[in-house]
Amino acid sequence: MNWKDQVVLVTGGTGSFGKKFIEIMLKEHQPRKIIVYSRDELKQHEMSVGGFNHPSLRYFIGDIRDLPRLNRAMQGVDIVVHAAALKQVPACEYNPMEAVKTNIIGTSNVADAAIDAGVTKVLALSTDKAVTPANLYGATKLTAEKLVIASNAYAGDMRTRLSCVRYGNVVGSRGSVVPIFIRQRETGKLTITDPRMTRFWLSLEEGVRFVIKNIERMHGGEVFVPKIPSTKITDLARAIAPDADVEHIGIRPGEKLHEMMISRDESRSTIELDDMYVVQPVGQLWFRYDWAQVGKPVPDGFKYTSDNNTEWLTDDEIRELVKPFEA
Repeated sequence: MNWKDQVVLVTGGTGSFGKKFIEIMLKEHQPRKIIVYSRDELKQHEMSVGGFNHPSLRYFIGDIRDLPRLNRAMQGVDIVVHAAALKQVPACEYNPMEAVKTNIIGTSNVADAAIDAGVTKVLALSTDKAVTPANLYGATKLTAEKLVIASNAYAGDMRTRLSCVRYGNVVGSRGSVVPIFIRQRETGKLTITDPRMTRFWLSLEEGVRFVIKNIERMHGGEVFVPKIPSTKITDLARAIAPDADVEHIGIRPGEKLHEMMISRDESRSTIELDDMYVVQPVGQLWFRYDWAQVGKPVPDGFKYTSDNNTEWLTDDEIRELVKPFEA
């Protein structure tokens, strides 16, 4: 793909992912234009005066709940990266319809507007919490995944193709436990919900590069899942604050002990590659590519969970991951 010919729109472009994605795109790929689509004028202003003032950048104020505004913003766009979402689990539990409006209806709007505007590729960001969801946030992201994949049928013979990436916790992103542990370290006491807990981890840059790579290789209809390491929450706490006391406060509503990125049921349509798994759509006539040509089917009954992972972060690797957030 020649990125220099592309016009890219990023929903949620002022968020942690959006800013890192735009930084890497400007530095390494130089698209013809990048549209930052978000609803917060202050964050757009701070981003613009904070160094994101490249001539190819455009700032659009708009909400993904607003379909007419999306229709306007997507005129002439080639690629959409859909990163906008409500993602704080407690906030979604307390404001359920707001989560539904943004994560479900908003995603439907993004897909509809992209198809109507003739966008070539849409890649939506999902989460491990969408697999066998235990909270509303996960349920809305599961529904959003289904909407994105099913929208390939609506596109029909038009050129638009839509896929998802699904990955685990991003170190230091908004809502991450890492900044919390760093702040708590000053008090000498860290709070942990349950010492048995495990999580998938990757850096923000790794997440961005995974998205870029899969925009380039998607055919439409896939859910791309990276192979990433796990860590125990106790190991994370010890690496960040080895001398701090730890208080166990109990697991919160809607929280899991272990996260899952591929379920047993999905394993029947999952292909393993060196760096990732691809969950293919089942029984869809519009999907005309078989990833088994470049990979291999996973074993029957396979599941990919944070506690059965073959790759685990060492204390030194954890400290390296959290180093950018120590300042």
